[in-house]
Amino acid sequence: MTDFTTDIPTTRGRSAPPKREYYAYFGLIFLATLPLCMLTWVLTAARRMELPEKGPFAKAWTQARIITPQIFSA
Repeated sequence: MTDFTTDIPTTRGRSAPPKREYYAYFGLIFLATLPLCMLTWVLTAARRMELPEKGPFAKAWTQARIITPQIFSA
């Protein structure tokens, strides 16, 4: 039987990715999704004759928040 009360194992092999790298990818993805979000926002506004709930910057920000963690978890 193993007693973990005296020797607590630590995981030294995995560490969190650097924040600088995460923010660099986040910024690139945000800038890449922004034109497409602007286009879809304009087309939706023109088709429905009303402004969508979320603006193009909010949609691009949401897309970047979804895509960036998927890159780091792969």
